[in-house]
Amino acid sequence: MGMTSQQRTEPSTDGRRRRSEVSRDRIVAAMLALVEEGAISPSAEDVAVRARVGLRSVFRHFSDMDNLYAEMTLRLAQGYETALAPFESSDWRGRLVEATERRTAIFERLLPFKRAADAHRHESPAIQSHHEGITLMLRTRLLALMPPHLENNTIVFESLDLLLSIDTWARLRFEQALTPEIARDVITAQIGLLIKEQAPLCPAQPN
Repeated sequence: MGMTSQQRTEPSTDGRRRRSEVSRDRIVAAMLALVEEGAISPSAEDVAVRARVGLRSVFRHFSDMDNLYAEMTLRLAQGYETALAPFESSDWRGRLVEATERRTAIFERLLPFKRAADAHRHESPAIQSHHEGITLMLRTRLLALMPPHLENNTIVFESLDLLLSIDTWARLRFEQALTPEIARDVITAQIGLLIKEQAPLCPAQPN
């Protein structure tokens, strides 16, 4: 009994689809590798060479480099998933320590990609949207672990949000040229001072 026309074409279609997916993944992986190595704005030609595909293949999968940057940013957003894992500590101070350790580890891994994303964010709505989404997620997560007596303390919360941001981490690592260990110690020390109960959390108000 012979194969029907549909049976003959389905494997061929599936094979083309699979090859297309592999090619797309190689292009994105090449982009990630180049940025991780320090290239803030890799060209389409650089990506094609690293991915071992033709230049036309790059633009067949991505209409322009902005779309490729957006795809890179989307995949990197998955790196923040560990920040959403349940905390082991039942005490809010212990959870804050865990959050600090998780975030600094994530930030260190994503630093090269942040520099590239920042360079293109002003001209890419997609990258800007991903940035805003991650910022909101981390801010909401931080607010959720605050104890009742600090939950509405604007000075403390906004200071913690600043200290536990990737922008602060980038400043310590790049501009101040600190090692990851010292940068982490600086942040931990400042958080400790901030939440120390006997320390004033905001200037005294005049009578």
